Amino acid sequence: MTSLTGHRFFAWTIVFGFLAVCSTMLLMPEAASAQGSSRTGIEIDHSSTGFPLSGGHAQVVCERCHLQGIFRGTPTQCMQCHSPGGRVVSTFKPTNHIPTTVNCSSCHRTTNWTPAFFTHNGVAPGTCSRCHNQTIASGKPATHIPTTMACDSCHRTVGWTGAAFKHTGVGPGTCATCHNGIQAPGKSAGHVATTASCDSCHRVGAANWVLTSTGYNHAGVVPGTCATCHNGSTARGKSASHVPTTQACDTCHKSTTTFVGAGFNHTGIVSGCATCHNGSTARGKSASHIPTTQACETCHKSTTTFLGTAFNHTGIVSGCATCHNGSTALGKSASHVPTTQPCETCHKSTTTFLGTAFNHTGIVSGCATCHNGSTARGKSASHVPTTQPCETCHKSTTTFTGAQFNHTGITTGCATCHNGSTALGKPANHIPVTTACETCHKSTTAFSGSRYHSSVVATPGQCNTCHERGMNWLGVQGTRPSDHTSTKPKPNSNAPNSCDNSGCHRVGGSF
Repeated sequence: MTSLTGHRFFAWTIVFGFLAVCSTMLLMPEAASAQGSSRTGIEIDHSSTGFPLSGGHAQVVCERCHLQGIFRGTPTQCMQCHSPGGRVVSTFKPTNHIPTTVNCSSCHRTTNWTPAFFTHNGVAPGTCSRCHNQTIASGKPATHIPTTMACDSCHRTVGWTGAAFKHTGVGPGTCATCHNGIQAPGKSAGHVATTASCDSCHRVGAANWVLTSTGYNHAGVVPGTCATCHNGSTARGKSASHVPTTQACDTCHKSTTTFVGAGFNHTGIVSGCATCHNGSTARGKSASHIPTTQACETCHKSTTTFLGTAFNHTGIVSGCATCHNGSTALGKSASHVPTTQPCETCHKSTTTFLGTAFNHTGIVSGCATCHNGSTARGKSASHVPTTQPCETCHKSTTTFTGAQFNHTGITTGCATCHNGSTALGKPANHIPVTTACETCHKSTTAFSGSRYHSSVVATPGQCNTCHERGMNWLGVQGTRPSDHTSTKPKPNSNAPNSCDNSGCHRVGGSF
């Protein structure tokens, strides 16, 4: 009995002890250590199991996952618990969850379901709208650009903003469908007033409206309306140095691509040139311009060029060299007569330098200094060969004609000049003779009055060479009369052709 009682007492002791342990375990707090447990007084390093506890998992009691005290085989993948009918009862994907088969941890964290970061790895191109449909995930807002293109044509997976719209396939003239100031930026307040399509001027797909503009399309712009835009605000207007005018821009500016090269319309402008031609607004007088205070229009008659202007010399009678110095205006040429006399001494015309008569006043020598054939007219090819100064013979300063050759000291060699080319030679009716000129001609001022037989002795029997019947030498009646033989003395009638043997005429004598 005693023995039986002892055995029973021992058995009940074990039962009550086990119940006490169980009771103790049931009464322990549900919270467990993040990486260990001391519920049984035993420290457990949960990270050594290959599944470290973090976030919400660290707040769950052990038996929530370790059912029926079974530790081995506890699920470690999210979907093994977070799915309907799983071994462990837990929250799972709602019906509007993004359709995906990737592991929960690819997007979610253990601290909370939200915010989740969807990993787009493996998402097929062009399938964005399956989720981004405003039900499963955010889709296109009401102000989105109207398009049927796939989201990823413009957007990236890191953010909606910063999307670059691809204009591929956008029809010409349809820009304003989006660029209306709502879906996409439209015309600014200072935009050129126009109803033309955006792509008439702007490049499709350009990153910047201004810098990539191809230039405003001026086709159809009404003449005279340029200033509507070119007012300095909407578009570039007149510069500070622009010609002061109220005329329409296109009166002068004909090009729509550049302002340069515009030709100012001078119609109706006949005075006041210097108002614009002041060197600032428009081209003024050059540094080499003739010094004058006269109005531009006094000389400049053309509105297209400054060249060819004839200076108005009215009232100018002296001081020519002030301008005609070779820099401001045409000066003396290299072949000009060397002189220090004022221009106006010789040049009387204000329209041409030609035809000027040199003023020889006071010049009595040194003619060849200028009359050298280069500076001024020199000796012609047929001039009398001489080394004497010009002024020896030429006494006139207005003409070379009528000059009297100075024969002083010349007693022989007349034919050197009197050859019919350089100077007057023997005429056609001169006595046929080869005797030197100076044999008969003693005067240097006239050929008349010369006597042949006064210096030359006739050859006997040769009288008829000159004294022929019917001949007249230079008006000298030196021929026989037609009836000369009938008047001869009888004794000499037998010698009609031998004057010197006739008994009448003697050589050296007188008829």
